[in-house]
Amino acid sequence: MFWPVLALAALLLANLVWSPGFFTVTVQDGALYGSLVDIAKNGAPTALIALGMTLVVATRGIDLSVGATVAISGAVACTWIASSPDPASPGAALSGIGVALVLALVLGVWNGAIVSVLGIQPIIATLVLMTAGRGIAMLITDGQIVTVSNPTYAVLGSGFWFGLPVAVVLTALVYLAVALLTRRTALGMLLESVGINPTASRLAGVRARGIVWSVYLFVALCAGVAGLLISSNVTAADANNAGLWIELDAILAVVIGGTLLSGGRYSIGGTLVGALILQTLTTTVYTVGIAPEVTLVFKAVVIIAVCLLQSPKVRSALARRRRKPAGTPTTRPAVSR
Repeated sequence: MFWPVLALAALLLANLVWSPGFFTVTVQDGALYGSLVDIAKNGAPTALIALGMTLVVATRGIDLSVGATVAISGAVACTWIASSPDPASPGAALSGIGVALVLALVLGVWNGAIVSVLGIQPIIATLVLMTAGRGIAMLITDGQIVTVSNPTYAVLGSGFWFGLPVAVVLTALVYLAVALLTRRTALGMLLESVGINPTASRLAGVRARGIVWSVYLFVALCAGVAGLLISSNVTAADANNAGLWIELDAILAVVIGGTLLSGGRYSIGGTLVGALILQTLTTTVYTVGIAPEVTLVFKAVVIIAVCLLQSPKVRSALARRRRKPAGTPTTRPAVSR
């Protein structure tokens, strides 16, 4: 995690140079406000999805449908609230949230069944829902942006608990629960064993199919919650743009954090750092004044640099150059026979 943490620190310092008040945190009505708080709040949906993606990748899988699940979750919740007899009531908000999360779980069951039971490659299985899911969200909203005015629902996106945004508190609690569950029990070892060698794990008595199914269920639930956070933050459901390309950001956060795409080893803390790097990159783009149309290029350059610094071959090459004394010939001397 050295290079990701160093990259995050460098980005934060760059923002401090361009905006001297970047690290300033103020308290208003018992709530914290500031650029750092905004980074944590805006990065919470990506961090939450990336957490679920970390467990999926640990089992040698991938889920490309999380963006579609985000759109469906927000569309269902907002449509349910807007069509209820009393759209501003707490009951409408709670029932809409419940229906959205149940549907997200159903989508997770679908992906898990296709991958673990039918044995279809994860990238193909989830690509189906990625393609069809956003269309389903458009059908739910009739292709319109559904706006809601419900104070209870708005708490998810703009409310505060214990002085922090609700999105930050929820994400932190989920990270803590998953870290305790996977690192203080045998579940983490089972996840890694399935990712390293599914066949050997099955022969050793590990229920690999159930574990794979569970991680797809969990990442869909994370995507469903993220969809609620995103739609609640803008008090509307935009099926066409909500969660667009968030699956790529989640995968990037996982990779930056040091989790192997080949399965096995994973890092929950590294994934969190990776998600914060991506959100800080977005903030840096606006702070420095880089044109929005080159934002993706700027993000790609920084991410490539971090990934290269994490590469074992690059690190070993740099280590050899540091150890090599000055004046050492670059070619090996000829051996006489």
